[in-house]
Amino acid sequence: MADTKVYRATTTAPVNIAVVKYWGKRDPKLNLPTNSSLSVTLAQSDLRTLTTATCSAAFQGQSDSLLLNGEPSDISGARTQACFRALRERRSALEAADPSLPKLASLPLRIVTENNFPTAAGLASSAAGFAALVRAIADLYELPDSPSQLSLIARQGSGSACRSVFGGYVAWRMGEKEDGTDSLAEQVAPASAWPQMRAVVLVVSAAKKGVSSSSGMQQTVATSGLFQERIRTVVPDNIAKMEKAIAAQDFAAFAEVTMRDSNSFHATCADTYPPIYYMNDVSRAAVRAVEAINAKAGRTVAAYTFDAGPNAVVYYLEQDADIVLGTFSSILGAGVDGWKGGEAPSTAAAAEVDATVASTLKTGVSRVISTGVGEGPIKSEEHLVGEDGEPVKR
Repeated sequence: MADTKVYRATTTAPVNIAVVKYWGKRDPKLNLPTNSSLSVTLAQSDLRTLTTATCSAAFQGQSDSLLLNGEPSDISGARTQACFRALRERRSALEAADPSLPKLASLPLRIVTENNFPTAAGLASSAAGFAALVRAIADLYELPDSPSQLSLIARQGSGSACRSVFGGYVAWRMGEKEDGTDSLAEQVAPASAWPQMRAVVLVVSAAKKGVSSSSGMQQTVATSGLFQERIRTVVPDNIAKMEKAIAAQDFAAFAEVTMRDSNSFHATCADTYPPIYYMNDVSRAAVRAVEAINAKAGRTVAAYTFDAGPNAVVYYLEQDADIVLGTFSSILGAGVDGWKGGEAPSTAAAAEVDATVASTLKTGVSRVISTGVGEGPIKSEEHLVGEDGEPVKR
């Protein structure tokens, strides 16, 4: 009698926000970057992807499938197929070495995944998505690969996904080999090394980006003169400074590199022909608000950064929450969703912000996400697929 058991594994994976940005590919097919990058993994209590990977002989005759937030998702693309292929090859090797293992590698995969944040809105959804996909299938196949080894696979799905296989502070080393075997992620420091790190995300728009990261970065590589200087000198210098700042828990240094690198990245986007603008008026108002916060504090207590989207991510330390969150609370008020505990923070320590800047933020920020540094992928028993192989109604 055929084994019709439904094999399942579920994992969560986090969003990461780079403080030294990845932008540009030296090999688009293998997702090999033109420069190294470094990120902070954010807490999964606030931003995470939950993914269940299943396979069964009962699915025979069906194709691999993926449901994302309840809707069928196309998995025929080269990136997703590269991840499936690499994971199946590893499982096949285990089965060849131990004939007693169930033959899972040849079975159709049924994947169900959910995000608790907007997809394709500049919140690194693909990073969390591919990290969760790879980790869940690796657990389903009981692969012995280390997180760094799995980052090689996640990278093929989405470059920044390789950083989401770790928690804390994570570097993606660009590597030099043509086959990409040295282009992987490694943990610079665990979350516990600097647990006071916090972040507030000002969600400017939940709409899908006008220019995708993939097409945007290739335009930049092909046409921006500033970009060449960035990858040659700016990024290597920023990586070295950032690793030193994290090791020393030097927030002022961390903040300066974070803001300068964000500025450098968006300058290369503007220098692209035709130019790419991911930031908008609301984004620029957030920059001015951070400057006002730091001016009132008399030191650097907040640092802005923007990925390929308009949302502002503001890093700060827990001990400076009153002035940082208080300032944004004084502008946005209780009417915006997302404050911890459901109540807007006290405005007693708020910095005074230009009226035009405040008005732009108040009308342009739809919600906030208040979070901190967090852990990497975590196994879960919250399966999105039942023992019968069908998606769980939620």
